[in-house]
Amino acid sequence: MTTFADLGLSQKVLSAVEDAGYTTPTPIQAGAIPFALQRRDICGIAQTGTGKTASFVLPMLSLLEKGRARARMPRTLILEPTRELAAQVAENFEKYGKNHRLNVALLIGGVSFEDQDRKLERGADVLICTPGRLLDHFERGKLLMSGVEIFVIDEADRMLDMGFIPDIERIAKMIPFTRQTLFFSATMPPEIQKLADRFLQNPERVEVAKPASAAETVTQRFVASHGKDYEKRATLRDLVRAQTDLKNAIIFCNRKKDVADLFRSLERHGFSVGALHGDMDQRSRTLMLQSFRDGNLQLLVASDVAARGLDIPDVSHVFNFDVPIHSEDYVHRIGRTGRAGRSGAAFTIVTKRDVKYADAIEKLIGQKVEWLNGDLAALPPAEDSGESDRPRRGKERGDRERPRGRREASGHKSDIKTNDIEADTREEKPARADGVKNERRTEQKPHNGARNARPYPANDDNRERRSRYHRDHDDGPTPVGFGDDIPAFMLIVANAKA
Repeated sequence: MTTFADLGLSQKVLSAVEDAGYTTPTPIQAGAIPFALQRRDICGIAQTGTGKTASFVLPMLSLLEKGRARARMPRTLILEPTRELAAQVAENFEKYGKNHRLNVALLIGGVSFEDQDRKLERGADVLICTPGRLLDHFERGKLLMSGVEIFVIDEADRMLDMGFIPDIERIAKMIPFTRQTLFFSATMPPEIQKLADRFLQNPERVEVAKPASAAETVTQRFVASHGKDYEKRATLRDLVRAQTDLKNAIIFCNRKKDVADLFRSLERHGFSVGALHGDMDQRSRTLMLQSFRDGNLQLLVASDVAARGLDIPDVSHVFNFDVPIHSEDYVHRIGRTGRAGRSGAAFTIVTKRDVKYADAIEKLIGQKVEWLNGDLAALPPAEDSGESDRPRRGKERGDRERPRGRREASGHKSDIKTNDIEADTREEKPARADGVKNERRTEQKPHNGARNARPYPANDDNRERRSRYHRDHDDGPTPVGFGDDIPAFMLIVANAKA
C-alpha cells in the first residue's frame, strides 16, 4: 500500500501530514504528487471529495522550501472560482505548512484592499485569489507577475460556468511561459479539454474516475412532487423528517430568491436552518459556513456557491429542492456528502417540468436513479395531493393572520363565487301574482369608490351588519372640494397691500 512517505514529499510536509492524522494518500494524490514534484504539468480529473486540494498543496510546499518571495512578486498563483474555495485552500496551507515560514496572501472580494496590499508588500510565496480581485490589484499596479513559478487552476469546470475563462486567459499571459501549470477539474467537457490543451505543455493526465461520475458511497434517489412551490416545500419537509439517520444536510436551490424563501419557510416550521448564497457579504457567508461546520445548524439552504469543492467532511445528506439545469452541477452537489469514503444520501425533488433535466443527469452519470415511493406517474391528482393543507394567502410568507372583518368586506373572489353557488342552489320562490319576476334586491355600492364592496340584501336587519363591515366607508354624497372641513389657513384674509 502506498503511503505519503513513498511520494517524495519533504520531511517537513510529511510531519505535518502525520500530525493531521493522514497516512494513506487518495488515488488522485498518489497519482498527481510525484509528477508535481518533478515539475511536470498536470491535468487532474477526479470527482469531488477525493482530495484534489492536497494533491497540489503538498507538492507546492515541498517545492517552495528553497527561495523566498520578493515584494509584490508572488512565487506561486492559485486561482479559485469562489471566495469560500479560496479561503479553504488557504486553510490547507496553514495546516500542512505549519513547519514552513511561508507568506500566504489571500485576495478575495469583501475584504479591504489595504489589508491585502500590506500582505503583498511583504512578499507572497503563495498567492490564492479569485480572478476578479487579482485583476483589480494588477490594474492598480500592486502586483508583478513575472516571478510566478507554479500556476494552479482549480475547479476549471466551475470557472467555465461562471464566465471566468477570459479572465484566466488574460492572467495566463501575465505570467512566464516557463511556469509549471497544475490543472484540476471534476468534469471534463469539450470546452474544458480545449482550455487544458491551451494552457498545458506536454501534461501528465491523472484521471482516477470517469468524468462526471458520482461517488459510489452516495445513495441517490429521485422524489416525485407536484410543481407548486408550497407542494415542493411540503415534500421536502416530509422527506427531511423521514430520515432517521440525518446528522446534517445541505439543501440546494437554483436561484438566490428561492434560497431565501425556503430558508424562511423551514425556519417557521421549527427546523435548525441557515442560508448561504452569493448576495451575502463575506463575513456573513463565513460565519454561516462555520456555524454549519460546528454543528450549530442542522440544515443549510444554499445556491450553487456551496456546490463546488467546499470541504465540510461529514455531511450526511444532500437535498436538491430544484433539479439543477446543468447536469454537471448535480455531480458537484451530491459530492458534498459521501466524502472520504463515508456513506451519504442524496434526494432530488422532481416535478413534471424537470423531467428533461433528470434525464440529462442520468445520461451524464451513466446510470438510472431510482425513484423513492414511485415516479411521477404514481402521483395522485393535484387536487388530492394535500392542497387542503395549503396555508392561506399570506400564511407562508409571514404567518400573519388576516383581520377577520377585512376579508369579508373586501369582496374576495372566492367569497363571491360561494354566494353565487348558494344562490343557484337555493329553491326558487313562487312567482308573484302580478307576474313580475322575483329578483334579489341589492344595495348600491358605496359612493366613496370602494371597488370591491360586496353587495348585501336591502333589508333593515342587515343594515347594522353592513355598517360593521363598512365602518370605514362613507355612505353620504361625495363632498365637493374640501366639503365642510375647510383648513384654517384657507380662511385667513389676504392682505391686499402685501
